Amino acid sequence: MHWLCKGFDELTTTELFTLMRARVDVFVVEQNCPYPELDDGDIDANSKHILGYQNNQLCAYARCIDKSESVAIGRVLVLPHARGQGVAQRLMQHALGVCEQFFSERPVMLSAQTYLLGFYQQLGFVTRGSPYLEDGIEHQDMYLYKR
Repeated sequence: MHWLCKGFDELTTTELFTLMRARVDVFVVEQNCPYPELDDGDIDANSKHILGYQNNQLCAYARCIDKSESVAIGRVLVLPHARGQGVAQRLMQHALGVCEQFFSERPVMLSAQTYLLGFYQQLGFVTRGSPYLEDGIEHQDMYLYKR
């Protein structure tokens, strides 16, 4: 896989369109969850967009956002054609590397869909708080603290 990490202003129009289409396809269409998918986190000067390509085709995406006291990994997705191949694990390892490179002194947080808690726990994340509904899907806040 080939990985890119870019700020909003560094994305080409093709990269931006491809990642937006992937996010809408997965989060809005596939998960049947109509909500305003694009937000100010996309254009934040400190946000990092992580794109994973295989054979020049987008396979995976995540976004890292500076939250002052922590850094948030969000919009984590693997497209259907790349699932079941360990891409999610590689994506998260890459995202954690980006967090370390750009936001090294802060804990990493994410809002995990609860069916994925075990996956994130294997990466070292711990749950915090109680599960909650976000756009009709049960989520749980999780944190990875520096050791």
